[in-house]
Amino acid sequence: MPRTTPHPYARDDRGPRLQKVLAEAGYGSRRSCEELIENGLVRVNGDLVDRLPAWVDPHEDRITVDGKPLKRPERMVTVMLFKPRGTVCTNSDPEGRVRAIDLVKHPAKPRLFPVGRLDLDSSGLLLLTNDGELANRLTHPRYEVHKGYEVTVGGEVADEEIAALERGIFLNEKDEPGRKTSRSRLEVLKRTREKTMLLIELREGRNRQVRRMLLKVGHPVKKLRRIRMGPLQLKGLAVGEWRDLTPGELRALRKAAGLGNEKPARRERR
Repeated sequence: MPRTTPHPYARDDRGPRLQKVLAEAGYGSRRSCEELIENGLVRVNGDLVDRLPAWVDPHEDRITVDGKPLKRPERMVTVMLFKPRGTVCTNSDPEGRVRAIDLVKHPAKPRLFPVGRLDLDSSGLLLLTNDGELANRLTHPRYEVHKGYEVTVGGEVADEEIAALERGIFLNEKDEPGRKTSRSRLEVLKRTREKTMLLIELREGRNRQVRRMLLKVGHPVKKLRRIRMGPLQLKGLAVGEWRDLTPGELRALRKAAGLGNEKPARRERR
């Protein structure tokens, strides 16, 4: 017969269910973890938790099973960086150039990596995270997380060229025949004989795609800045600055990536 010792972990806004946390830490199925709890083998912050339901914060709470502590998980961190021109998006650069991760001095000291890339000569919104599932969703073309760019090109871009770019054009890929780009949306912000300013929204992220598309129709890019990714907008940051995403931004981003309202998983520190 399970005991009914009171415990302060009955609020479902604290985090995931205790048995789920134990199962993810390798203590067996959720049902077997429920039995561990009901048999009085689990404590949270020193409090005996022997009845369900119970919710915990695996990052903040100290959880023990039969006196042995669970390893504290690494908190999932996602930040927005206003990437400057001349900064590389790889975590390893043999040339010793400034990397995007060099600009993010996060107090939690997570091991971050960029979500997709902005080329060396481009600036703007770049996400960095240690949440591999979220990063994969954001970069996979299946989920069509739109990206928006402000682009300045040489020359006057004609309406028929805008229409062709929106329909999609063939770009040659390395070691592959030309493949047509997905439909995109273009808006002319300013147009003169010398230059054209455009707002471009893409559904995919092929290598240097914006530059290659515009060069294909005879308009080399002079300046490129990413200003949107899905529901996120580049705002509140100066060039080179970063910030954590707000809880609302993170929820909206996960929803756009097909992750719904699920909370990001947390990994054990190695």
